[in-house]
Amino acid sequence: MFTFPQETNTAYVKLTPKIVDFGAITVCLRTITDLNRNYALFSLSATSSHNAFLIFKPTTDGIKIYVHDQAETFGGEDYKVNTWHSICSTWDSVTGVAQLWLDNKPFIRKYVGGARITMPSIIIGQEQDSHGGGFDKTQSFVGMMSDVHMWDYTLSTCEIQKYMLDRNLTPGNVLNWKALDYKTYGRVLTEQKTTCSCTE
Repeated sequence: MFTFPQETNTAYVKLTPKIVDFGAITVCLRTITDLNRNYALFSLSATSSHNAFLIFKPTTDGIKIYVHDQAETFGGEDYKVNTWHSICSTWDSVTGVAQLWLDNKPFIRKYVGGARITMPSIIIGQEQDSHGGGFDKTQSFVGMMSDVHMWDYTLSTCEIQKYMLDRNLTPGNVLNWKALDYKTYGRVLTEQKTTCSCTE
């Protein structure tokens, strides 16, 4: 689990993908925060597009998915602070369609377009306004994040439900949380995510 304990433009995690050319993407992650401002959840920048694939929580209702700087808002979600949320987003360059899942709830598919994405810089904790940098602390993530996976194809509904329910998931072939290649910068804590089952 990564903990980002303060608002800053210096704390982030750089993730190294196993694949660097994408015609489709699925990203899943779990997160908890008390933020009421906008912030980035997952930032993938390419040399041709700073927001090549971005999952962004604005101050207003909804979660935004950016593909090649084009955004669609998936609204009407029940996104509570200080609560763990499971998020998955898919995108396919052939159809240009993206979809969001929040806590096992699918949202309607929306067209964002976009060509293939190559040479990615992948960062969590900050939003990239340039390839690998350009951070703004007012868009930084403050909270905890875990179980980050990425695939170079769109996961089926069944596989997404497995992730949401934490059951026998096929690990990401681009980013695999259990074998993650990463480097932390600034004040980021790395620790095991623990759960307790207590009985009286």
